[in-house]
Amino acid sequence: MLQAMLAGVASIKAQQTRMNIIGNNLANVNTTAYKGSRVTFQDMLAQTVRGASRPTSEHGGTNPIQFGLGVMVAGSDVNNEQGSLNATNRPTDFAIQGNGFFVLSTGSGINYSRDGAFDLDANGDIVHRATGERMLGWTADPATGMIDTNQPISPTSTLQIPIGARTAVQVTTDVTIAGNLDSRAFNTAGSQSTSMTMRVFDTLGTEHLVTATLTESAVNPNEWDWSLTPSGGDTVTGSGTLVFDPATGNLQSGSPGSMTITPPGTTGVPAFTVNLDFTNTFQRASEMQIQMSDQNGFAPGSLSSFSVGTDGIITGLYTNGLTRPLGQMALAIFPNANGLERTGSNVWRATDNSGIPVIGPPRTGGRGYVNSGFLEQSNIDISNEFTDLIITQRGFQANTKVVTTVDEMLQDLINIKR
Repeated sequence: MLQAMLAGVASIKAQQTRMNIIGNNLANVNTTAYKGSRVTFQDMLAQTVRGASRPTSEHGGTNPIQFGLGVMVAGSDVNNEQGSLNATNRPTDFAIQGNGFFVLSTGSGINYSRDGAFDLDANGDIVHRATGERMLGWTADPATGMIDTNQPISPTSTLQIPIGARTAVQVTTDVTIAGNLDSRAFNTAGSQSTSMTMRVFDTLGTEHLVTATLTESAVNPNEWDWSLTPSGGDTVTGSGTLVFDPATGNLQSGSPGSMTITPPGTTGVPAFTVNLDFTNTFQRASEMQIQMSDQNGFAPGSLSSFSVGTDGIITGLYTNGLTRPLGQMALAIFPNANGLERTGSNVWRATDNSGIPVIGPPRTGGRGYVNSGFLEQSNIDISNEFTDLIITQRGFQANTKVVTTVDEMLQDLINIKR
C-alpha cells in the first residue's frame, strides 16, 4: 500500500508542475510574441515481482508481473507556432511573419527575440524596449548606400537611425535625358525646337538651373543640335549634335555629351563638368517630349523619417527628397528552435541543443518577412489551456483520493489490534 501512496504523491507533484506551466501560459496570454509551453509525463521505474518466462513443451509462457511506482515529469517543450499580428502603426514595431528571431546585442554577447517592440534611444540606436539591448544587422555604406550582408554579425554590428543627421553633399556628375523628338514636323513646318530645364548641384550643394534647347537641322531631318543656356550668373559651355537612325528612330551618335558650369567667382565654388547621356532619347512620329530623367547630385538634407521593408532594409527619407538605405536587419534561425533557453523579458539565448544560429537577411534561407508597424501576439490558445486546466485539476483530485484512501486503509490495518 505504501507504493500506492508514494505513487499518488509523485503524481500530485507532477500535476503541480503541469499546473505551473498552464498558469504561466495563461498569465502571458497578452505577452508580445510569447510562445506557450507544455509539460509531458513519464512513468517511473516499475517494480518487477516476477519476470516473464518462455513457453516450453510442457508449460505455456507467463507474462511478467510488475507494478508501477508512480509518474514523473519527462520535460517541457515550447510551441513555436506563429502568433497573430496586431497593427500598432508605430514605425519601430516589427513582427516576423515566418521563421526567425531578431538578433540582439548584450554588449559582450548575443541574444535572440521574437518580440519586435523596439525604440530609438538618444544615440539613434534601435533598442529592444524591454531590455535596452541593441538590434544587430548590417549598416549601409554612407557613400554608396550598398549593404554587404556577407559581413559577419558581432555584438558591435548595431543599427542606427540618426534622425536629424545631415547628409553629405554630392556634386552632379551625370545627367540622363530621355524622351521623344517628333519626326513628323520637318515635312510640314521645317525646323523646330524644344527645350527643357535641368537642375544640377555644385560641390557645396547649391542648385543650378540650365536650359537645354534642341533644334532640328534645317537640312537633315534626322539631326538635332543642342545648346545650353544658364540661369543666374553662371557660365555654361557645351553643345553638340544628335543623329538618329531614320529607320528605327534610335540615337546613332551624339551621346554622351558634356557641359561645364562655372559659378560666379564671388561664390568660391569651382567649375564642375556634368556628363549628358542622350541614349534614351528617340526620334519617332509621336508627341514631342524631352526631360531630365535622372541626375546623381543632391543638396544638403537631414534625415526626417524612415521606413522598413519586408526584407528588413531600413530606408531613410531626407528633407531634400533623397531616399537612401541606412542598413538591414538580421534574423537568426536555428536547427532546433525548441532548444533555446528563456532568459526573461521575451529574450532567448542559444544552448548546446539549439544548434548554431544561422544569421542572414529576412526573406532568405527560410527566414520570414519583417512587417513594420505590427507586433506578433502570444500564441496561447485559451480554450486549450482551460481544457488542460480541468484535466490537471481532475488528475490532482484523483491522486489526493489515492493518498487519503491508502491512509484510511493503513488506519484500518492498525485498528486490527484493537
